[in-house]
Amino acid sequence: MSQEKYIGMDVHQATISAAVMDAHGKLIMECLLETKASTIVEFMQGLQGTLSVTFEEGTSAAWLHDLLQPHVDRLVVCDPRKAALLKEGNKSDRTDARKLAEMLRTQQLHSVYDGEHGVRTLKELGRSYLTITKGCNSKSRLQAASHCSCPLTYSVDSISNPHASSRGSGMYLEFLLRRAHSRKRVERRY
Repeated sequence: MSQEKYIGMDVHQATISAAVMDAHGKLIMECLLETKASTIVEFMQGLQGTLSVTFEEGTSAAWLHDLLQPHVDRLVVCDPRKAALLKEGNKSDRTDARKLAEMLRTQQLHSVYDGEHGVRTLKELGRSYLTITKGCNSKSRLQAASHCSCPLTYSVDSISNPHASSRGSGMYLEFLLRRAHSRKRVERRY
């Protein structure tokens, strides 16, 4: 007996309608999944056998492709405009998922996306590196300028306990005013 399973997924921002068929075209299961990585992976791991999955190309296609690739045997991201069966009959998420599973089982779908082979990951790493280094540089410049224009000359007790004496509270207020003034100068410069 064949353990092949064909899974059609109708993907939306918040939910995914999934239909699972066996090799004979019998509908085994239908479910509504949250569009969340852990939920989707848990669903795939709960299915046994050879898994073939399809979904339409859309805004989440690259993310979902990269998420599912290690968990399935075959993955097809199809073009919704070329899937003729989807245009016929009633339109609903459940029927679309069923039709996608049936079209995958009968090999009527052709893949339009094979993954970006690490380019997207590289771009994300580069963008993260630039964000982190830019943030560190501007933060350290702001801190250096702030400390240069208003050095900390007060003791920790006089700042942390402003009510210790009337003299202490005056020092604390003076400290706050100097810090605020120096920050405004630094923000104007940068």
